[in-house]
Amino acid sequence: MAEGALVFYSEVDIGPTWRDALHHWMPDLDVRIWPDVGDPQEVRYVMVWKPPEGFFQAFPNLSLIVNLGAGVDAILARGDLPDVPITRVSDPHMSRMMASYVVFAVLRYYRDIPEFERAQRRSEWHYIHPREPDEFTVGVMGLGELGRRAAEELSRWGFRMRGWARSRHEIDGVETFAGPDELLDFLSALDIAVVLLPSTPDTRGMIDRTVLAGLPRGAKLINAARGDLIDEAALVAALDSGHIAEATLDAFQTEPLPADHPFWGMEQVLITPHLASIALPRSSAKQIAENIRRVDRGEALMHQVDPKRGY
Repeated sequence: MAEGALVFYSEVDIGPTWRDALHHWMPDLDVRIWPDVGDPQEVRYVMVWKPPEGFFQAFPNLSLIVNLGAGVDAILARGDLPDVPITRVSDPHMSRMMASYVVFAVLRYYRDIPEFERAQRRSEWHYIHPREPDEFTVGVMGLGELGRRAAEELSRWGFRMRGWARSRHEIDGVETFAGPDELLDFLSALDIAVVLLPSTPDTRGMIDRTVLAGLPRGAKLINAARGDLIDEAALVAALDSGHIAEATLDAFQTEPLPADHPFWGMEQVLITPHLASIALPRSSAKQIAENIRRVDRGEALMHQVDPKRGY
């Protein structure tokens, strides 16, 4: 039995669904859904996604923070973060969900679907002869759990695959590059660049004018990671000039995306509301319950975040 109560906070996730999933693995866990937190002194665990500033200060006896997602940049940037372990949700279904989004976005460009969508609006029968997948080079930036799965799935479709990360990785069917010195070489041959980097002090704003210029003219960009990785003004300029032909964007510097943002009016941009990969209660609850038990036993946690590295 857990040694205290758990408080759940998220404006986009469904609290009762998470409570039921946790009770499947820990029937006696006292799950409280914000704002009904009861006695804050009894709260030892929190499950959160972007809680309001000052949220953690209400709970003096915290021993575990569970971040409801793989990206932890928002929580690490807070001023009220207590000195307790933080874990992120690492769910095989999340990597499968991310891979499905990336495969969809790549196939949409590979099969020229945006061209056909525009032709339909013109009532025009516009034939483009299909190409073989090995005529297309796709590069994945970020080869962690989500990026590796996406690169492997795309490789199975027959695309020429490249991968880049800050450290060296080996992936079957993927030509890999590492570090700043190899970045421009990685970019130089891409038809499609897929951004799956974590948001860290080293990566924020990384997709800037220089990186975009390093892609071949007419390349496509897919960002299914974090909004602060991209210099949005530089991307707007690259899209306006045609250097970047198309973009699929799931994350933005400001969310929801403001109504007056230039991206909304660009027909070569597909916008989705930050849903490429989310934590799923049924498949994630077991890991969270196990970490609660480990905290209570004083054992090492699974998927613990290193604040210094940013993930």
